[in-house]
Amino acid sequence: MGEKMRAVTMADVALHAGVSKSTVSQYLNHRYDYMGEQTKERVAAAIQELGYKPNMLARSLKRKNSTTIGVIVANISHEFSTQIIQSIEKYCNELDYHIIVCNAEDDPVKEKKYIEMLKAKQVDGIAIFPTSTNVEIYKVLKEESYPMIFIDRDVVDAGISSVMLNNQKASQLAVEEFIQNGYSRMGIITTSTINNVTPRVERMEGFRKAMKVAGLPVDEQLIRGVEINQIQSELHRMMHLEEPPDALLAGNDLALIEILKYVKANQLNIPKDLAVIGIDDVSFASFYNPELSTIVQPTQDMGRQAAKLVIDQIVEQKLPEESIYRFEPTLKRRQSY
Repeated sequence: MGEKMRAVTMADVALHAGVSKSTVSQYLNHRYDYMGEQTKERVAAAIQELGYKPNMLARSLKRKNSTTIGVIVANISHEFSTQIIQSIEKYCNELDYHIIVCNAEDDPVKEKKYIEMLKAKQVDGIAIFPTSTNVEIYKVLKEESYPMIFIDRDVVDAGISSVMLNNQKASQLAVEEFIQNGYSRMGIITTSTINNVTPRVERMEGFRKAMKVAGLPVDEQLIRGVEINQIQSELHRMMHLEEPPDALLAGNDLALIEILKYVKANQLNIPKDLAVIGIDDVSFASFYNPELSTIVQPTQDMGRQAAKLVIDQIVEQKLPEESIYRFEPTLKRRQSY
């Protein structure tokens, strides 16, 4: 058996690059303020040539952080959630941060356990799609100056900044598009609003406002937020009203899937029997027949902003003033109306 190869050290990299260990350390920690381009290139080349791999545990102990953030999603089934996670991971990876993803399934008890677990693992901060009911926990984290950001939702009285879509505008775009294409009896269906989940409530309110602005009646029978397992029966009730809707806005991707299931089971034709627009640009929208029109959220920008806000808090060691970062939706026209 040959002698086991010795691990490459920071000193080896420094010697190979002709710089000090301090310079290599500054490079690894992205402190380039007083480092020339040639020096950076020499260090990078030495790291690659020698196959140097930093000891992340040792670095985190020395820096007193774990270079890890937690991401708690409300429901990983949402394509929106997975797109946000991908964007956060990409931004964090660029800065040598890692992420731990937890799926709370809109359950406040699970969310609380995940927050406690992530803190026990000493993650440096958390980006969370809040369930909205653990307000006291959020307040404690804020009092501890723990780096944290909300995504997709706002929680009144928590005092924590949020990254969200302009949800009312999303509904407004859909209503205007339906009207321009000759529809007047419109409805919106989304998943449950029992816990006042911000985007669902705001999208329904935006729908009501857009209908009023257009001078159309607001029929509450066609504005529904129910549990996912009740959407089929709710659609059946809507479509068997004396005046059923001629167009439906799906409040999120899960609601859209339920509408498509109902359409198939009842042999309806989109858009002849029912026009449809969905909020969230689902992956199958462009190859469903007919192609589905969607309201697109800029998930890459939203995830990047959320990750940046958490890491900025970690680096600066202070929390920002509470604010909401709103992103604008866009309409992707296809053939479903």
